Amino acid sequence: MTMRSILAVDDSASMRQMVSFTLRSSGYDVIEAVDGQDALDKIGERQVDLVLTDQNMPRMDGLTLIRQLRGRDRFKRTPILVLTTESSDEMKQAGRAAGATGWMVKPFDPARLLEVIGKVLPQ
Repeated sequence: MTMRSILAVDDSASMRQMVSFTLRSSGYDVIEAVDGQDALDKIGERQVDLVLTDQNMPRMDGLTLIRQLRGRDRFKRTPILVLTTESSDEMKQAGRAAGATGWMVKPFDPARLLEVIGKVLPQ
């Protein structure tokens, strides 16, 4: 069984560290990116099993990143979770419209994050 890879996108270094630590200690391979543009640059032609992105970031925000990924055939069905401080219904609706699979509000609970990832990752 190959290791599942998760793209973790957040402009906060401490948040990326916490997310990466949580995911790596559960056996996921993690690709870290500082914003949407960095994420697109880093994945290039790679396929990842799941994308976990913040919303508010410089250069390219989470919703723009989601739209960019959903525009590519290989990311049409990839689960994309938004992990953000944004909790308004308007933002959540915008996220769904952009193609987000799920929405989680920071600060995150590691156990809950892993539970949600387990639910949305195709077995």
